[in-house]
Amino acid sequence: MTYRLFEGKDHASIYQKYRFVPPDELKEIILQYMDKKKGQPHVLAVDLGCGTGQNSRLLAPHFQEVVGIDISECQLEEARAMPGYPNITYRKGTAEELPFPDGSVDLLTAASAAHWFDQQRFLAEASRVLKPRGCVALLGYSECNTILHYRACGDRLDRIYEEVKEVLFPHTSTQVAVANDKLEKLFSAIPFPEKERIECIQVSSSISVQALVGFMESWSMFQAYKRKDHQAAEGLLLNAQKRFLEEMGVTSPDTEIELNLGYYCILASKPES
Repeated sequence: MTYRLFEGKDHASIYQKYRFVPPDELKEIILQYMDKKKGQPHVLAVDLGCGTGQNSRLLAPHFQEVVGIDISECQLEEARAMPGYPNITYRKGTAEELPFPDGSVDLLTAASAAHWFDQQRFLAEASRVLKPRGCVALLGYSECNTILHYRACGDRLDRIYEEVKEVLFPHTSTQVAVANDKLEKLFSAIPFPEKERIECIQVSSSISVQALVGFMESWSMFQAYKRKDHQAAEGLLLNAQKRFLEEMGVTSPDTEIELNLGYYCILASKPES
């Protein structure tokens, strides 16, 4: 089954504006793994569920060619509109039917997207298109490891954040739970003997309150809630922002807080024969 939850133009715009670029720490882990398992040259990377291209652009300096694939034409329009690299192309498609010849891809990667894939069909395609010693790198973050810091009120900010998630929980796809499980079942199903998982890479960054609320707006569960009750959904975010600012004792939504996310990464290498 292909999930189609991110296709609207407004959602794509929010995604581009507020979704986080995967951290350099993860990029370096992936490149070092490729150097160890496959070696140079790194010719073709395919970024599955590429969305608006954050991960594709991160990889572009390290490959001769990067192809981003997504089911949403609106997401791809946002990706193509971003200044980037001449070696990136974006194509509409799915992770379950890849437009590449057998044994032609150096890296198959997905950032916060693999939980939407049909596991069996995706793994069959990965086995088909990867070169011998080619690699899979599936990364994301778990909401269970999200922590907010601002002076002495971090715990109270965390509580507001959790309360928003509690309101949205009835609108959460089962696939989001797969992401929060760090793709445990997908990892177990990978047929390659050489595979490993990195459970938690804590990454801290500064983010404005407005950007944090925008990130929450990009969640699939928020968008599902918004489709059912637009006014209530908008009110939920406005109230969350108001409460964040009150707890922090500030008035500007541009005020920055520290966001700590726990990333994970699954790595695997196709056997030579």
